[in-house]
Amino acid sequence: MRIKRSLSNSWLLLVMVFLPLLMAQSVQAEVKQNQPTAFNTGESFKVTADSSTNRKIRRRGEIEHPATNASGLLSQSSTSQATPASGIVPITGVKANPTSKGVEVILETPVGTQLQVTNRSSGNNFIVDVSGGQLRLLSGDAFRFRSQKPVEGITEITAQNIDANTVRVTVVGEKTLPTVELFDDDAGLVFAVATTATAMQPPQTPQTQEKPASQTPSTQGDEPIELVVTGEQDNYRVPNSSVGTRTDTPLRDIPQSIQVIPQQVLRDQNAPSFNEALRNVPGLTANRGSTSEVPQFSIRGFRAAGGNDATFLRNGLRDAGRVDTRLAPNIERIEVLLGPASVLYGIGNPGGTINIVTKQPLRDPFYAVDTTIGNYDFYQGAIDLSGPLNDSKSLLYRFNAGYQNSNSFVDFYNQERFTIAPVISWDISQRTHITLEGEYTDRNEVFDSGLPAVGTVLPNLNGKIRRGFFAGDPNSIQYLKIYRLGYRLEHQFSNNWSLQQAFQWGLSKVNSTDRERYNFSLDADNRILSGLLFDEANDTNTYDLNVNLTGRFSTGSIGHQITLGTDLGRYERRDNLLSAPTPPLDLFNPVYGQPAAGPYTPLFVQDNSTDTLGIYVQDQVKLAENLKLLLGGRFDLFKQTTEDFITDTRTEQSGNAFSPRVGIVYQPIGPISLYANYNRSFTPVTGRNFEGDVFEPERSTQYEVGAKADLNSQLSATLSFYDLTRTGVLTNDPNNSNFSIQTGEQRSRGIELSVQGEILPGWNIIAGYAYTNAQVTEDNTIPVGNRLANVPENALNFWTSYEIQRGSMKGFGVSLGFFFTGERQGDLDNSYQLPSYLRTDAAIFYKRDRFRAGLNFRNLFDVTYLEASDYKVGNFYGEPFTVQGTIRWEF
Repeated sequence: MRIKRSLSNSWLLLVMVFLPLLMAQSVQAEVKQNQPTAFNTGESFKVTADSSTNRKIRRRGEIEHPATNASGLLSQSSTSQATPASGIVPITGVKANPTSKGVEVILETPVGTQLQVTNRSSGNNFIVDVSGGQLRLLSGDAFRFRSQKPVEGITEITAQNIDANTVRVTVVGEKTLPTVELFDDDAGLVFAVATTATAMQPPQTPQTQEKPASQTPSTQGDEPIELVVTGEQDNYRVPNSSVGTRTDTPLRDIPQSIQVIPQQVLRDQNAPSFNEALRNVPGLTANRGSTSEVPQFSIRGFRAAGGNDATFLRNGLRDAGRVDTRLAPNIERIEVLLGPASVLYGIGNPGGTINIVTKQPLRDPFYAVDTTIGNYDFYQGAIDLSGPLNDSKSLLYRFNAGYQNSNSFVDFYNQERFTIAPVISWDISQRTHITLEGEYTDRNEVFDSGLPAVGTVLPNLNGKIRRGFFAGDPNSIQYLKIYRLGYRLEHQFSNNWSLQQAFQWGLSKVNSTDRERYNFSLDADNRILSGLLFDEANDTNTYDLNVNLTGRFSTGSIGHQITLGTDLGRYERRDNLLSAPTPPLDLFNPVYGQPAAGPYTPLFVQDNSTDTLGIYVQDQVKLAENLKLLLGGRFDLFKQTTEDFITDTRTEQSGNAFSPRVGIVYQPIGPISLYANYNRSFTPVTGRNFEGDVFEPERSTQYEVGAKADLNSQLSATLSFYDLTRTGVLTNDPNNSNFSIQTGEQRSRGIELSVQGEILPGWNIIAGYAYTNAQVTEDNTIPVGNRLANVPENALNFWTSYEIQRGSMKGFGVSLGFFFTGERQGDLDNSYQLPSYLRTDAAIFYKRDRFRAGLNFRNLFDVTYLEASDYKVGNFYGEPFTVQGTIRWEF
C-alpha cells in the first residue's frame, strides 16, 4: 500500500502570546478536506511518524478527510513492524527507477513510516534529510548511493549517511528545481521525481543499488492514498546549525539558545548593516550607530566588538581583524550562539558569538543581479554567479561582488564600499572535498564619533542638538581595505569517521589620510566640544587553523558523536597613531575646517600580538531517542606581546584556561525539547597589579534552562532562562590608586523568547522578546546595583511577511515590523538614560518566477530615537524615515 504524505495548510495558529502554553502540549491541527495536488520541491515539509504499530493502512475510499498534521497522518498509516531495538531504522537498499514522468527513488525499509523527513532547496538542488534511519546497503558501498543522469533533466541523485541517524538524499536538477512527491510504501519511502524535460519521456532501464530480489516486496496493484505536502521555498526557519557544536546538528538537539537570521529575512528586510540585521536577535543591542567604523554589540548584557576575540566568526573561524559594519553581498546567513562559547572557540565574549556564514558554490548554473536605490543618495548593486567549471561537476565556483555608495542623515557623512568574494570547491574524490575562498573589501567613509549626551538626552541651556548634526571634522576620511583567504578540506575515512581542516588569513589596513576626531569633553557652558584629532595607520593580520576529527560509534545502546579538535591562532596588529588637540567646535554655531589647535605628536607606536593554542573534545551522547547529552572541555594556552617603540620597551604575559560545558536535552514528545546547560568562558586581561603579578583571565559562568518547540513543520520557538556571571573584572585598587585589582563582578539574568518560521503558506514570521537584568554586583568604584551600559531591561522584535499564493494577485506581498527597545543606562555610572523607543518598518514587494521588486520603509513614522551609546560624548541617533527600492533578477 502506498500513501502520499501530506501537511495541509488550513490550520490557523493562535496568537503568539500563547506560545508558552503551546510549548507545554503537543501541537494539534484541524482536519479539513482537500483535493490532491502535486507540490513543488522548493517547498519545505516535515512528516513525523507515530510510534504505535499494527494499525491498518486505509485506501483512498476509506478516507474522507486527509490529515492536516503529522499526528493526524499517522493515525491513518503505520508500519507492521516495530523500530529495531537500537532505535535506528535500517535502510537496506536504494533504487532509482525511471518512470514515465521522471524517476522514482526508493529507500527500502519495512518501517519507513517511523522516519522523519525534512527538506530544503539550494539552487537546483532538492535536499531531503531522513531522520531516524541509516543506510546499511547490502551491495556496493554500504553507506552511499549515487546515480548519475538517471533520466533527462536530472543530473544526479545521491543518498548517504550524514550522522548516526540521518540519511541525506539529494536530487540535482539539470536546469530547474525538480518536482518531488513523497509516498509511504510497503517497500519503504518513495520519492517520485519529475521535471519538465522528463514528463513525456518513456521509462528507461532502472539504475539500482539494491538488496536481493527475494527481499524486495512487490507493490503492484496498490492504489495510492493521495495526501498533499505543501509549503514555501522561501524559508524563515533554519533547522540545523554548526555554530553550537562544530557539527551539522539540528537546533532542537543543541542544549543552548541559537538564533539564525537566514538569507530570506535579510532580503525581505533589505538589511544594509549588521545593526539592522541583528535587530532580529533578542538579547542583542547595538553599542554604536550604523555610521560607526566597526560593529559593536552587547549580548546578554555584555559588550562585544570585532576585536581580538571570537565574538565574530566567519564560517566557524575567528574573524578578529576587522568586521565591516555593512553586510557583504556574499553573506548567506548570520548565526548567533547566545551565551559562552569558549569550549568551542577559545577567547570570547561571555554574552555570545556571531557566526557569519558565506554563500557556497552550486552544482548548476545560477546567476542573480540586484540593485537598490534609496533616499540619502543610497545606491547599491550586486551580482551573484555560480555553477560548474567542468562537465562532471566536480569543480564548482561562486562569485559575489557588490558596490555601495551612500550619504546619511548625518551631515557630511558619506561611505563608499566595493567587495568581491570568489569561491571554488573541488570534489577531489568521492570522499575528499576542498573549498578555496577569498574576499576583498575596499571602503572609505567619513569618521563619525557620535554626539554628547548633554543636548541630546540631557538638557542643555543652549538648546537641543539636532539629529543630523556632525560633531567632527568633515575631512576625517578613513580608508579601510580588508583581505581574506582561506580553505576548508574535508576527508571521509569511512561512513562514521571524517577529518576537517580549515585555515583563514585576514588582513585589514586602516589609514586616515587627513584627520579623525574623537570627542572627549564639553566646556562649562556645554557648548564647546574638545578632544583629539588623530592621524592613524594600522595593519592587522590574523591567522587561524582548525583541525577536527569527528567520529560516530556506539557503546552498547548508547550512541556517540565525538569531536576532537585543535585551534592554532595568531593575531598581529601594528599601530602608528599621531594626535593633536582639536580646534574648538561650537555645537550651536559650528565652524568646520579649522586647523589643529597644536602640533601632531606620537600617541603610541607599537606592535601587539597574541598567540593561542586550544585543544578540545566534545561528545554528543544519545542515551535514548528522546534523551541526549552534550559534554565538552577545552584547554587554551595564550601569550600576549607588546612592543612600544616610543618607550623602547617590550612586555609579555601568558596564561591558560580550561573551559567546560555540560548540556542535556530531553524530548518528552516529538515536537518539544527541554534543555539545560552549564558553560564557562574566558577573556585575557592585559596588565599587572601593584605587586607585579600578571592579571588572570576574566571568567564567565552560565546556567541556562529552556524549551524548544516545533509548532509545525516550518515554525519553531525557543524559550530560555539564564544566569550569567562575569568575574575577575578590573576595578580600582583602593590601596594604590594608580593600579587595578580583579575583584569586580557583573551579572546578567534574563528571559528570551523567539518564534521563527512559516505560519501558513506565504506567511512568515521572525519575532522575539528579551528581558535582561544586567548589573554590577561587586566593584570598588561603581556602585553595586548599577545597570550595565546600553542594556535595555525589555526589548521586542517582530517582523512578519505575507505573499499572496494564488489568483491574479499571486506574487504580491506585504511586510510589517516593530522594534521596541526599553530605557537604557548611558554609562556604568548610570548618570543618564537613553529613552525607550518603538520603531515601525514596512515593505511591499512583488515576485514572479525569478524576478523580485520591493520597497522597504524603515522608521515609517519618523520617530526620533537614540540607537546606541558608546560613552558620554558618543551617542548615536537612529536613522529617520528611510525608503529603499530593490529590483532582483535570477537567471
